[in-house]
Amino acid sequence: MRNVLKVTTPTDREIVITREFNAPRELVWDSMSKPELLKRWITGPPGWEMTVCEEDARVGGTFRWAWTGPDGAEMAMSGVYHEIAPPERCVRTERFEVGCVPGGGEQLATLILTEKGETTSLTLTLRYDSKEARDGAAASGMERGMAAGYDRLDEILEAAAV
Repeated sequence: MRNVLKVTTPTDREIVITREFNAPRELVWDSMSKPELLKRWITGPPGWEMTVCEEDARVGGTFRWAWTGPDGAEMAMSGVYHEIAPPERCVRTERFEVGCVPGGGEQLATLILTEKGETTSLTLTLRYDSKEARDGAAASGMERGMAAGYDRLDEILEAAAV
């Protein structure tokens, strides 16, 4: 059965993404925190490639991801980790440097992974500075991109379970 990404906007400044993965929480956490695994599933839109994946996943540590696409297009994001509690919780700021989402800016991302038997439930809450920033992110196509990335992650998790 295919897992489906769900996106809601519970407040004027938040987007909440939920999704299930058919894998143990530790494996999902590793896939979301180790650069060699991140580069396999966060590839961006079709025709794009992740070219930078720097991770210092500790309180006060930073991350930076960058992609290149067709015709020299670029996109990058970076941020600072505020809370890390493997394999359950991560809180960080995120800012798009290049390929900015209209009305973007900095957002606070809170990731929670909950183990449910042999599956893991992901809840990602993105809190924006304003309703306009949230609406710009929601209109950017992020839902399609995230769904495609999480589908690729499913394939990696399935292969790891074999």
